[in-house]
Amino acid sequence: MKNKLSYSLFYTLTVLSISCSPEATEHDLQSVKPTSAITRPEEAFPNQRGSIQTTKLNGKTVTYQLFGDQAVFENDILLSEHDLRQADDLQIEGTGRTKASSRWPNKIVYYSISPSLPNPSRVLAAIAHWEANTPIRFVERTTQRGYVLFQTGSGCSANVGYVGSVQYINLASSCTTGNTIHEIGHTVGLWHEHSRADRDTYVNINTSNIITGYETDFQTYVQRGTDGFDSEGGLDFGSIMMYGSYDFSKNGLPTITKKDGSTFTSQRNGLSQIDIQTVNLMYPTPN
Repeated sequence: MKNKLSYSLFYTLTVLSISCSPEATEHDLQSVKPTSAITRPEEAFPNQRGSIQTTKLNGKTVTYQLFGDQAVFENDILLSEHDLRQADDLQIEGTGRTKASSRWPNKIVYYSISPSLPNPSRVLAAIAHWEANTPIRFVERTTQRGYVLFQTGSGCSANVGYVGSVQYINLASSCTTGNTIHEIGHTVGLWHEHSRADRDTYVNINTSNIITGYETDFQTYVQRGTDGFDSEGGLDFGSIMMYGSYDFSKNGLPTITKKDGSTFTSQRNGLSQIDIQTVNLMYPTPN
């Protein structure tokens, strides 16, 4: 029996109100389109380059960038010291972490917002969106050892899954509510959609157009030597965890295209029904 998961998101910010309305229908949710032709990709340190480092993951070399003492993977994923010490245990299931130790206990994300973070309302709006659509609950931290700190950063970035100690969602002033929803997705345990093993059935990765040093950020979990599985239905171009066609291009040409050569736009607007179902599988509610 094959377990199938997918991490796909395709709503506009209007879904935040639509999905909370009892009058909203499934058709309403499925028909919402991205509101912009351009979506800002998440990046921990925009326009900066760290030193290239490598680690072993299931016998294969994984590349990341080091900015001071901060390790960054796939541009916006923060690697903790625990991640680096336990590299062989870093599992990718589909496009998300599903190891029990990577899930937040009791479906509760304890959090704190730094007093210096600009526009904290974007955090509260993103939290409200997650709570309106998933079983995940967010509780302000008191003395809990494991919690996420929303703080000012150079860009948008987060750890993936539950760390067990303080972990971070870093938000620059330019990071939107949608970017925050994306980063919370990482915190809950989601990876990027383009890391699916079957993605080459649906897209071409144009390596020659990718910024030098970022090529490994476009690898699948199989190419990284990690275990995993793909959801039914194929790659979701509407995923909030999906890169857009021109993300991290060094020459203005597309880094990812559909198999017919056409380009597509990513979105950072809200959780899709598929993502909601996926989180429900990762964090099941007992009958």
